[in-house]
Amino acid sequence: MRFIDANVFIYAFLRPKREPPENVKEIKERAKAILTRVSDGERVVTTVVHLSEVANVLESRGGKKKAVEVVLAVLTSENIEVLPVSPGDYLKASLIAEEKNLGVNDALAYVKMKELDIEEIYTFDRDFEKLDVRVVNE
Repeated sequence: MRFIDANVFIYAFLRPKREPPENVKEIKERAKAILTRVSDGERVVTTVVHLSEVANVLESRGGKKKAVEVVLAVLTSENIEVLPVSPGDYLKASLIAEEKNLGVNDALAYVKMKELDIEEIYTFDRDFEKLDVRVVNE
């Protein structure tokens, strides 16, 4: 099982206001391919915080309806496990974020991955290369 980062959903579902550069188009296609595998039954895990990130980004771009659609699809998916996050999880993540110069939510993904012995993450965030996890982005 792999952790799936918020940016995979964001790249797959966010509609750009202008024509995106070629590298962004490529990332969007790779994100869609990842979500197709998940839709076809691959099991993944994320957190309620990462799902909230997705909703916030989609809503900020005027996609309130799309945000609700994505959140409902993730929460009702049989093969996407959405983990709860405690204040203690966020404290651990904050300390790791400070130590490794990461975003707090990236560190939170790492904390949850370690708790579950997950070694691979679907993400397009290069900060995960600083950690002892395998980044998968295709």
